[in-house]
Amino acid sequence: MKPLKFIYVPLFLLIISSCKTLNTNVGIPQQELPEHYEKTLTDSTNIAQLNWKAYFGDEHLIRLIETALANNFDLQMALQRIVTVESELLKAKGRQWPNLDLNSWAGRERVGEYSVDWAGNEGGTFLSGDPLLPAYNDYYLGLTSSWEIDIWGKLKNSRKAALSKYLASIEGSTFVKSNLVADVATLYYELLALDNELETLEHTIEKQKEALEVVGLQKEVGKANALAVQQFQAQLLNTQARKKETLQAIAKTENALNFLLGRYPRPIERSKARLFQDLPHEIKTGVPAQLLTNRPDIRQAALEVEATKFDLKAAKATFFPSINIGASVGYSAFNPKFLFTSPESIAYSFTGGLTAPLINRKALKAEFNTAKANQLEALYNYQKSILNGYMEVSDTLIDLKELREIIAFKDQENGILAESIEASEVFYKMAKASYLEVLTAHQNYLQSKLELINAHKQKQIATVNLYKALGGGWG
Repeated sequence: MKPLKFIYVPLFLLIISSCKTLNTNVGIPQQELPEHYEKTLTDSTNIAQLNWKAYFGDEHLIRLIETALANNFDLQMALQRIVTVESELLKAKGRQWPNLDLNSWAGRERVGEYSVDWAGNEGGTFLSGDPLLPAYNDYYLGLTSSWEIDIWGKLKNSRKAALSKYLASIEGSTFVKSNLVADVATLYYELLALDNELETLEHTIEKQKEALEVVGLQKEVGKANALAVQQFQAQLLNTQARKKETLQAIAKTENALNFLLGRYPRPIERSKARLFQDLPHEIKTGVPAQLLTNRPDIRQAALEVEATKFDLKAAKATFFPSINIGASVGYSAFNPKFLFTSPESIAYSFTGGLTAPLINRKALKAEFNTAKANQLEALYNYQKSILNGYMEVSDTLIDLKELREIIAFKDQENGILAESIEASEVFYKMAKASYLEVLTAHQNYLQSKLELINAHKQKQIATVNLYKALGGGWG
């Protein structure tokens, strides 16, 4: 026994000491979040804390978002991924508990009469007096249990890693929900803009038809030539073609919106006047630090970091010896009628074992290095998520500021150009302006009106993007 002690004890100490070189303290340089967004006051009031129904305040949009949250296929798949990860968590929890199995078998075996198994048994009998023969039956019914004692925390850390991954999957589905709310709202405002473009084009077509009639009458009395009539006709045809393109865009946008809602094409209820209305709440961004708790993608990244920390600790624990305990108890007999005879047929066993990796330590080291690399990747992804969140808010704030000023300028431009149309038509009738000036006035007004509609659309989409960037859209 003493020689064995001199072999095993140093070997065990060598294994333990070699594990001390496995460092699980992994970190990367971190950048501090700014205290506030550029050119904004520090105020903890944040629109992300508003429920999306209260934020948008549009009954048509609210119904569309509710339908999407109930039927969207991407969201449903994300929810199923939660179920899958939850199963992994239950599996990790189960590994910490002993296994208990019910075993039973029946068989017939014959040993060689010149074998070691038979030696000394010839002429023997069972306890019942039946002769012991080389060929015999064997019946068993009992319980078998095995348990790995988690003294190094390998199973515990695996369970914690699985829990973090489960929580991260929930945040992942929340992020899908947030994106879905934003995508539905964006398509909705694009649809409203197209409706207003269509209305503008239809109004312009009516005006151009009137102008064409006037030019036609002037041609008949010799005050205009065929070239002028052709130019007015060409302008009308161009606007009519643009109307068809807008109708095409409306149909495709409705289809895209219905797809997000998980249904086949159908008309979308909406009010085009909503495009020009402000949201019911004042825009408040809060402070950047709130991104860490409000944005689901950042919370997901943080949980993924936690999961990799526990995975790394579990990978380190595989280098240590594992202790396994096994036990069984049941009934065993050569004849079924003696199977439940007690205590003669009772059989039991108890074993304990220690297993330490020796030859495959390079493979374990590779798994440890992989776990460390995964943690570093998760840490970088977490920092990237924070930076991305801040940049999204900053970019959207710039968009909103500039778009407000653009809309103010476009409003003034649109009013001036509307007056220029009336003036050009009056001067044309008085022969003080050419037909080209009339055509140009019509074209400039139409272009300005469409640009104003587009600016309002971009502003509404910016408010959607800001809400999502701050972490809203999931409550």
